[in-house]
Amino acid sequence: METSRMPVDDSRLSGFYKLSVEDRRKKVASLSGLSPEEIDALASNGELSEIAADRMIENVIGTMSLPVGVATNFVIDGKSYLIPFCVEESSIVAAASNMAKRCLARGGFRTNNDDPVMIAQIQVLDLPNVDEAAESVLTAKYELMAMCNSLPSTMIKLGGGCKDIITRNIDSMSGRMLIVHLLVDTRDAMGANAVNTMAELVSGKIEEITGGRVHLKILSNLATHRLAKVEATFTPEELSDDGTRDNGSKIISGILEAHHFAMADPYRAATHNKGIMNAISAIALACGQDWRAIEAGCHAWAAVETGNYTSMTRWSRDDEGNLVGRIETPMAVGIVGGASKVHPAARANLSILGVESAQDLAGIMAAAGIAQNLGAMRALATSGIQAGHMKLHAKNMAVSAGAIGDEIEKVANIVNSQSGPVTQQLVKDTLESIRNG
Repeated sequence: METSRMPVDDSRLSGFYKLSVEDRRKKVASLSGLSPEEIDALASNGELSEIAADRMIENVIGTMSLPVGVATNFVIDGKSYLIPFCVEESSIVAAASNMAKRCLARGGFRTNNDDPVMIAQIQVLDLPNVDEAAESVLTAKYELMAMCNSLPSTMIKLGGGCKDIITRNIDSMSGRMLIVHLLVDTRDAMGANAVNTMAELVSGKIEEITGGRVHLKILSNLATHRLAKVEATFTPEELSDDGTRDNGSKIISGILEAHHFAMADPYRAATHNKGIMNAISAIALACGQDWRAIEAGCHAWAAVETGNYTSMTRWSRDDEGNLVGRIETPMAVGIVGGASKVHPAARANLSILGVESAQDLAGIMAAAGIAQNLGAMRALATSGIQAGHMKLHAKNMAVSAGAIGDEIEKVANIVNSQSGPVTQQLVKDTLESIRNG
């Protein structure tokens, strides 16, 4: 990752949650150097216009807002980041920020991402000999690559383009088929349009070479050549409840037991990985990425890597007793083109991050995924997931019960001060008690 405009300490923002929404926005704008237009895009009067929305999708009838919050305390590759999350669920931003703060002793998160290479798949059918057809494609590889790279493209001028071609023979219910993979370096774009165009461009030539029939020609969202790889180390003292090594070591043991459950059981892995995607998808949405493609790729990789659906993350204890977390997952993101340039709030959120490449963004998203995963496992291994979540969710429950104005804060404070579970009935009863004096 290249640069950030903030010194390492500037993501800490002590007391940030106590500020008003407007004051938080001003603070982030000052740290990130946002333009007046970007500041306006984050304010309520900067919502996506109906004209812009009507250009983005079909049959538009309106727009819908979701909250954008900023996760703090993140240090990634020695640089400090404020990370925008667009998400509706309480406790996600707080948990990510908390865990990011707990890995600073060993320098925060470290990335080692692949080049931004996407796959275009070309399906070739009706072949008398699939193996011979595959050999003929590989023999003509450089001719096919030259065709792909003949497109007038800024991506190719910047050093991207088709870098290799490989073949796969697969058996299916339609019989044996040849699958040709174009490996395309898309630079700072997600790359769907570029790889699809290349696949269509060379499909006729592949039919000529193989004597077969090309059917589908489309990118794959399982971007196995475009992995985000992130690691972080958490000391027992950082993870403890009381600052002691013994307590932290016990918590680490509980976290590892929770992780081993997710590694072994797909029912647990689905919820475990949903927690990881709480961060990855929220950042993707905030920054105008194709979060459905990212979700599909991450979940597919969690099954492909081992042959069984399992945890996206890997957790272990090192020789010094520290907890080490790793993630290696497809991350097809871009900072040029698409909604990242059309939606004004997405542009503003990318400016808050200050990223200079798609690989920067991929590393940030994967780092946040580790933090989110640890936050959930630590809660499950200690007080349970509901305690912290319901405390932050109490205001939403108060609104659902009909509280307005100052009543919302009063109800939340009262129910959070009581022992026992916070239920919707308790919230309703508390509101009624306040109103009856």
